[in-house]
Amino acid sequence: MSEPASISSGIADRYATAVFGLAMDDKALPSLEADVEALDSALKDSADLRSLIHSPLYSREEQGNAIKAISAKMGLSGTTQNVLSLMASKRRLFVLPQMVTSLRDKIASEKGEVTAEVTSAKALTKTQSEKLAATLSKQAGKDVKIIATVDESLIGGLVVKVGSKMIDTSIASKLTALQNSMKEAR
Repeated sequence: MSEPASISSGIADRYATAVFGLAMDDKALPSLEADVEALDSALKDSADLRSLIHSPLYSREEQGNAIKAISAKMGLSGTTQNVLSLMASKRRLFVLPQMVTSLRDKIASEKGEVTAEVTSAKALTKTQSEKLAATLSKQAGKDVKIIATVDESLIGGLVVKVGSKMIDTSIASKLTALQNSMKEAR
């Protein structure tokens, strides 16, 4: 991991630990979980939000006002709104995606769950997702929450990440492996 990425994840983890601790003290874990899902969805769907948190062109005040309005409009909890405002005042909003990931991991750990990131060539049906979660639960020994994404470049198959383990059964990776072995055979 590069040094800037390590620094960013350290900053994000400190904020996540603080927010998580506050939610635990207030017995507001379900509210925090809803906030995390809302923020994750907003970060994925809104190029404007991603620009706001990463662009150095916005002043602290502009970022603070914008994030305050956005978090109020999203209906985020008071704790989450306050932390986002603090992050804006410290010019730390750029770590928001890493903080969301860290919070998701902390919440899952508290609930005895494991998060599996599943990438497929086309969207999984509810039945497929449930069967995959059941299979992964048996392997992990914990409940598995699936976060599914679609990447059509995989052609077919799945890429599953659970913790530090990754299983890649995609056709794209098999074609790459075949291409590499054909190069070696020359």
